[in-house]
Amino acid sequence: MSMSAPVAHAVETMQLWLKELRDKAELANEESAHAVLRVVLHQLRDRLTLDEAVDLGAQLPVMVRGLYLEGWRPNKVPRKIRSRQAFLDELADELLPHTYPVDWAVSAVFDLMAHHCDPGEIDDVIGQLPDDLKYLWPATARDHHRQSLDTRSAAKGTGR
Repeated sequence: MSMSAPVAHAVETMQLWLKELRDKAELANEESAHAVLRVVLHQLRDRLTLDEAVDLGAQLPVMVRGLYLEGWRPNKVPRKIRSRQAFLDELADELLPHTYPVDWAVSAVFDLMAHHCDPGEIDDVIGQLPDDLKYLWPATARDHHRQSLDTRSAAKGTGR
């Protein structure tokens, strides 16, 4: 039985994301990459406003979006981020029995997202996070976010 072209493309795109994450995070295999991607996407999603979570989901390839939306309870979001350490501790608990360097894994997923998603959307996501979590995003995404804030501030200052 053969796959339709859209299904084959969705599977191929998911495999590319998992291989890229496996390599970036130096994980053993794509199964580990899948576990990391799933947990990080869920933790991030549950801390965004409903509108922002939907906007981010729209940026993701279809199978990654399915993973992102798996088990979502939109009436329970956003969950407050108490601290960077609490965020990372929750991720580590979700990844058990695996013991990955969690901050490294989160940074690798955020780098993957910054690489594949619209920079404006990533700006919006970063803008909803506490400062100590923003540093888990790649420098290019943080710089873009800072430049967007500067541009918005300048526009407000000129009465636009």
